[in-house]
Amino acid sequence: MSSPDPQVRAARNISTRSAGRGPVVAVTGAASGVGDLLTRRLAASDEIKQVVAIDERRGEVSEAQWHILDVRDPAIAEKLRGVDVVVHLAVDLDLESDAAARTAYNVRGAQTVLTAAAAAGVRRVVLCTSAMVYGALPDNDIPLSEDAELRATAEATGVGDMLEIERLGRRAPRAHPGLQVTVVRPAVLVGGTDTALTRYFESPRLLVVAGSRPTWQFCHVEDLVSALEYAALEKVEGEFAVGCDGWLEQEEVEELSGIRRMELPSAVALGAAARLHRIGLTPSPAGDLAYTMHPRVVSVGRLHDAGWRPRWTNEEVLTALLEEVEGRHTVAGRRLGRKDATAAGAAGATVALLGTAALVRRVRRRRGL
Repeated sequence: MSSPDPQVRAARNISTRSAGRGPVVAVTGAASGVGDLLTRRLAASDEIKQVVAIDERRGEVSEAQWHILDVRDPAIAEKLRGVDVVVHLAVDLDLESDAAARTAYNVRGAQTVLTAAAAAGVRRVVLCTSAMVYGALPDNDIPLSEDAELRATAEATGVGDMLEIERLGRRAPRAHPGLQVTVVRPAVLVGGTDTALTRYFESPRLLVVAGSRPTWQFCHVEDLVSALEYAALEKVEGEFAVGCDGWLEQEEVEELSGIRRMELPSAVALGAAARLHRIGLTPSPAGDLAYTMHPRVVSVGRLHDAGWRPRWTNEEVLTALLEEVEGRHTVAGRRLGRKDATAAGAAGATVALLGTAALVRRVRRRRGL
């Protein structure tokens, strides 16, 4: 006898659990990354009545009810009818994406989901942004309060998108009375992620800007998923950060990683990073460098008050990150092949770190300049 269609199995699971009192939760971006992990976790939870999964392709969680569409499509409102909570994770964070297209997708997607959720009678939308919205500044408190002013600018990868998504989230309850918005801000996310900050640990040397005071607070993706589950179950509300307890100083990071530092004057480091990005050699704008220079540690007090605790420590997450990036070679945010990395390393300390001379020469030859 053939096995039932996946949607039939999902319907049976939904029917079996329908007597429960838990919420119906929709997850956007459910087919991959954090969205896939959260969908799996919610589908296995006895506290969740039903999981609605939304993405442009079908994922592998058969227990969820799948809807295949772009989150920018207003038709999503119909798919959200009967949903209590939406966790919006359909966000483009790819370093290689065109910046303008990435922003257009992220902002329009969040705006459409918020509007559609309100139209469908959803009571809460959970937005996942980043602790980078607090900004990386030399006078930051350590740790920052979760209520601290958001002082980031749009100069770093994706941060402008996150700030705009949060602005839309703050405005939504005023425009749509009855809709509540929760904002989750993870620290440096590790676990199948590829960001300017994880690529920092793929370099042959760790860039340290002279006179700066870097501090590192990580968040393992497993801890983010458990925090998002708390938000979906409405165990914690408002705006809150998620990450490991405490932080690591730069010296501790270097000792644990075994990667030596290369210290450069601020003008040299920022100037080279800006030039490399301007001519298209690296995906990371100079603004990303600030997040490796200044303290950006945030309290996770609200989650603690709700009974949540991280399973990972900063030391454990850093170890996991180093294992994940082993064998990768990145210079100034640009991935290199093994041959390229060897050449860059032989070109001298500054070139090994920033890749300026070797990469510029390579591109000029290709362009016939």
